Amino acid sequence: MNLPNKLTLSRIVLVPFFVAAMLIPTGWEEQKWVALAIFIVASLTDYADGKIARSRGLVTNFGKFMDPLADKLLVCSALICLSSQQRLSAWITVIIIAREFIISGFRLLASDNGVVIAASPWGKAKTVSQIVMIVVLIADLAIPEIIPQILVWIATALTVVSLVDYLAKNIKLISDYK
Repeated sequence: MNLPNKLTLSRIVLVPFFVAAMLIPTGWEEQKWVALAIFIVASLTDYADGKIARSRGLVTNFGKFMDPLADKLLVCSALICLSSQQRLSAWITVIIIAREFIISGFRLLASDNGVVIAASPWGKAKTVSQIVMIVVLIADLAIPEIIPQILVWIATALTVVSLVDYLAKNIKLISDYK
């Protein structure tokens, strides 16, 4: 169990604490800041585990499998929490989660055929935009309402674009799948 894998596991462990901070009513106004801090720390572990694993030659099969799973768990949990609080439209949450399931399915098909689908620049941009959107929505700052709305539209657009990019580049996997 190397450091990147421990960071990945810590992200998974942080998810229930994040969800609790988002959803358990306490009447404590600063609760959103606890949720935000947990989300940011967990998001930073995503950046750190990959960087450390690649730079130190610590890439493992466990990390290849669990890192994307931990990312999806964190982001999907945040989206569901925000939707349940009416801070994010449910249809946006469905689009983003559906994209994650579709790409995961594609990756499983690819893996079954001995192909590794690397993260694309569109996928990375999607991830960053979703994290920024989630941070702004959790913080719920006194800023013009158009700013969070623009971030939601950017994250949604990049989600769809990255899905189309993955499908276009890997459609042969479906036609060749036996």
